Amino acid sequence: MSYNSITKQVGSIPSTENLPIYYDLYAPVTTPGSILPVILFLHGFKGFKDWGAFPDACEELARAGFAVISFNFSLNGIGKNMLEFDEPEHFARETLSQDLNDVGSIIEAIKNKDIKSDKIVLDTDRIGIVGHSRGGHTAVTAAADYSEIHCLVTWSAVSDYNSRWSKKMIQDWETNGFTEIENSRTGQVLKIDKAVYEDALKNADHLMAIRRVQELHIPSMFIAGKDDESVPFRDTEKLYRKSPSEDKEIRLIQGAGHTFGVSHPFEEEDFPSEFAEVLDFTEGWFLEYLR
Repeated sequence: MSYNSITKQVGSIPSTENLPIYYDLYAPVTTPGSILPVILFLHGFKGFKDWGAFPDACEELARAGFAVISFNFSLNGIGKNMLEFDEPEHFARETLSQDLNDVGSIIEAIKNKDIKSDKIVLDTDRIGIVGHSRGGHTAVTAAADYSEIHCLVTWSAVSDYNSRWSKKMIQDWETNGFTEIENSRTGQVLKIDKAVYEDALKNADHLMAIRRVQELHIPSMFIAGKDDESVPFRDTEKLYRKSPSEDKEIRLIQGAGHTFGVSHPFEEEDFPSEFAEVLDFTEGWFLEYLR
């Protein structure tokens, strides 16, 4: 069933560091008290829940009959304005461990009804997760960590974050204690502290998606663009091959880049064909395995 209208609730819960995790809850307008499966949506590196067409994608998934929770990681650097990196001191120390903890905090908040709707009931026995890029990497590790997650979809996922550090970044960390990157969209220069690198190395067995995916026997779909300029589609192939799930698929989108034709801000009436294809695959996967 497809629903014509949706509702959107906004709020925040505290992270394990007592920083706000800002979230949006999308749900279809349906019979009060309806019990709906939940999809968690994870943004990527230098991303945020309101980036590009992400809110529109969450709306589409809600129209398909899901309660969708999209949230900003507590250390992603985006503050109350939701659109600007106005908390660079947080971004500088955004570790993979804290991102993973944030997913756990969201799940606990759903179970404890700290995140809830007055109209529908969130089904804690049917939780799926979808993540883009670094968010896809975290989605894999979260699915391995939290038994509440029963279905996985990744978009342009990184397979092994420790393979992403360049020689210059490592040299900067060893010499200065931090490295710098530029946000190509805004030109803003952002620091990344050595603690981010140390966390990923020290906890590699727990944090690297390519290792944790081998523990996952849940339905898993892996999606990437064949022309991804940021994360090679080979990363997605590696995750797919390592997955032991009996219900798994890989979809490589011809002509698609890292964001499947979407940029920020997204002001078009229709999705680019590549992104529409990704969304169709994602929705179909959750309809088959999460409903």
